[in-house]
Amino acid sequence: MINWFRNIEFINSWWLYLLLLLPVLIWWHFWRLKDQQTYLTISSTKPIRGLVSIRTRLYPYLPILSMVAFIALVLALARPQLSLKEEEVKAEGIDIVMVMDISSSMLAQDFQPDRLSVSKEVAKSFIDKRLYDRIGLVVFAGESYTQCPLTTDHRIVKDFLDGLQCGLLEDGTAIGMGLASAVNRVKESKAKSKVIILLTDGVNNSGYIKPMTAAEIAKELDTKVYTIGVGSRGQALSPVQRRSDGRYIFGMANVEIDERLLNEIALLTGGTYYRATDAESLNAIYSEIDALEKTEMEITTFKRYSDEYRPFLLFGMILFLIDVLLRMTLFKTIP
Repeated sequence: MINWFRNIEFINSWWLYLLLLLPVLIWWHFWRLKDQQTYLTISSTKPIRGLVSIRTRLYPYLPILSMVAFIALVLALARPQLSLKEEEVKAEGIDIVMVMDISSSMLAQDFQPDRLSVSKEVAKSFIDKRLYDRIGLVVFAGESYTQCPLTTDHRIVKDFLDGLQCGLLEDGTAIGMGLASAVNRVKESKAKSKVIILLTDGVNNSGYIKPMTAAEIAKELDTKVYTIGVGSRGQALSPVQRRSDGRYIFGMANVEIDERLLNEIALLTGGTYYRATDAESLNAIYSEIDALEKTEMEITTFKRYSDEYRPFLLFGMILFLIDVLLRMTLFKTIP
């Protein structure tokens, strides 16, 4: 119903100025009603107390019928039209693979509550903006695997992001393995634009594929790689040991990110390297990537109109006739 009113346009809108007469009509009604009152002095009202008929109770509200009828007729004169808009969208989507580090260092608390939690939330916000793109998810620590293949069902991707936690893989930082898994996801893609967003907080120290080798393959496949280093500068409260029950012991540790490597990967593939030192800067980075990688869309808009004055005209005329009939019959008064 609300959407119906939003799509209404008045062709002869100048008639709506007649509605400014409503306050005058209301004042005139109550003034006339007061002027028509007569007074009779009697010794006692006790014999007729409580003998007020329904007709007497309803009479003061009779003018409401004429006022509503007046409003309906004015709206009919203004000629309301319902505008129905249809859009035909042809979108050339981008294939995007998000590569996320889930090594134990992602639990460092220089981001609140930790790097991984913030990274997941910001990634989900980014996904919500990419309406027409296929998005996939790759995770890595000491090894890597595809968490979710390229899909347009963004709800599934976000569900997988929600389930990410440290400790699912052998600990370590295999940047080359993570990037290679993402490249493997896009190698069969027929999209004109292919993008990988690689997020890590460490230095490559695991895996059997060198990061630059994976970057070379990405370049050959015309795939752009944006790299993000996550972590504050200096020291941060980070996991330094793991107990037998799986819980982590935290202590202050140096924040070490191989920014040189991440920058080389980005430059080689035509992407950009970013450093996120807090949640705000990480969110700004994803917003910048979103602005850089625009999806090509062709939108054709069609509009159809239908006159809607008839229901208002019919409603107003019916109320007007009812008002006249009531005044001539049930509520007829003798001057």
